[in-house]
Amino acid sequence: MIVANRRSWVDQVLSWQGTALRVVWRRVAVATGLAVVATILQDQYQLFETNLTPLPFTLIGLALSIYLGFRNNTGYDRFWEGRKLWGRLVNVSRSFARQVQTLAGKDPEEHRALVRMQIGYVHAVRLHLRDEDTLEELAPFVDEATMARLPQSRNRPIVILHAMAQRLRAIYDRGDLHPMHLRLLEESLTECTGIQGACERIKSTPIPFSYTVLMHRIVAVYCLGLPFGIVDVIHGFTPVVVMIVAYAFYGLDAVGTEIENPFDCDANDLPLSALSRTIEINLREAIGETELPEFLAPVDGVLH
Repeated sequence: MIVANRRSWVDQVLSWQGTALRVVWRRVAVATGLAVVATILQDQYQLFETNLTPLPFTLIGLALSIYLGFRNNTGYDRFWEGRKLWGRLVNVSRSFARQVQTLAGKDPEEHRALVRMQIGYVHAVRLHLRDEDTLEELAPFVDEATMARLPQSRNRPIVILHAMAQRLRAIYDRGDLHPMHLRLLEESLTECTGIQGACERIKSTPIPFSYTVLMHRIVAVYCLGLPFGIVDVIHGFTPVVVMIVAYAFYGLDAVGTEIENPFDCDANDLPLSALSRTIEINLREAIGETELPEFLAPVDGVLH
């Protein structure tokens, strides 16, 4: 996620990192170059003196802007839902740590093991959503028996949740956990499962491919055909107008594509690593640990 200085308007206007311009500048350059060629040919040979008026491009542009706006709103809804889900995961993790320490018996080592497994679960969800296979990140938080099961699993966070539930059942079987308290702790684990499932739904269900391709094609045809429809009207200003319009439409198209999956590692995606580290610090502090990692800071303006 880009961490920008929002107080500086000039910096935002001139920024490059994390903007749509870094993705679409080649497309904009092609459209602008075509507009330059059309302008020169019109000035020299009057090739485009037709009865075609800018009205069709105006109508198509209006409809296209509505569709692009709808697609971007859909993409942002996915982004915002992902952020809300991870906010819930932060709260559930903190609540689970508190519940374990106050309800699940009196063994501090058992409390510590369960809370650290919750930390491992959060990191496992992040790795799962980003398709990363770095099990060594989980080793400090997950017991050896559970770690041995992870390489063969296709859904490692669920394996960790199951191991946590088994630990809670063992505490209950010893008589150190009241049935009502077991239910509360199980509800926290169930909430984690629901959050993970919702994140997986966002990841595995992109905006329909046919809709995305249709937008790409219409934007390309519109931007490449625009200079031939307006060159006979605005003459030498055609490249400037085409450049601005192409940047607007190509940029909106690129933004919608980038925020469609908020769990990737692009500059504008959710900072899952920073959120995971925040949960880790909060929970390790809750069980009395003092040697804590630092909160993640932006690197070159990007918080991962």
